[in-house]
Amino acid sequence: MIYSTEVQNMCPVAKGAYHGPAPIPEEGKWVQAKEIKDISGLTHGIGWCAPQQGACKLTLNVKDGVIEEALVETIGCSGMTHSAAMASEILVGKTILEALNTDLVCDAINTAMRELFLQIVYGRTQTAFSEGGLPIGASLEDLGKGLRSQVGTMMATKAKGPRYLEMAEGYCTRVALNKDNEIIGYEFVNLGKMMDAIKKGVDAGEALEQATGHYGQFDAAVKYIDPRHE
Repeated sequence: MIYSTEVQNMCPVAKGAYHGPAPIPEEGKWVQAKEIKDISGLTHGIGWCAPQQGACKLTLNVKDGVIEEALVETIGCSGMTHSAAMASEILVGKTILEALNTDLVCDAINTAMRELFLQIVYGRTQTAFSEGGLPIGASLEDLGKGLRSQVGTMMATKAKGPRYLEMAEGYCTRVALNKDNEIIGYEFVNLGKMMDAIKKGVDAGEALEQATGHYGQFDAAVKYIDPRHE
């Protein structure tokens, strides 16, 4: 270490009391985080790319500073899904500091990592007050049955009004309208359930029927439209 001449010529003065870092909540404990290995927690972060064309929701489960589990969900850009595939391999096994300084292929995923890093090291995790945190694999609970991301897709124009394309329940096949052409319900197909049934040997037509449901006052409609073609 090199000291300037001015510092070398100074007389020493005692530093006094040691003030350590403020403790942060981590998995039901209060921790004075001094090193990366002192950090644990599960949380989510949102990122966006430079042209703001796409976004990423990133979920990390960190134990003793190391990323043990990652869930990468992306929307709005076709290339981003391939970036997510690579990021899922890159992230696990790295410390959160390594991951912060690693190219995660896509702007949105990199930004999500940055935002999530801040939450984790400041103790703002979803598991801050959960004793022992959550087990590895906990992120899959966010996806529900069929293990598909919760996606909402709506399109609307001033001239023709709204079209429901995808809801949390699934792919919208029909939208129900009342006599005033107002939406009062919709029919959907839960693609996750349908594919699970098909993989078990159920006929595709039967699987489709089993995975189809509706919401709202669907049966009371005076008109049904295909939101993609009408």
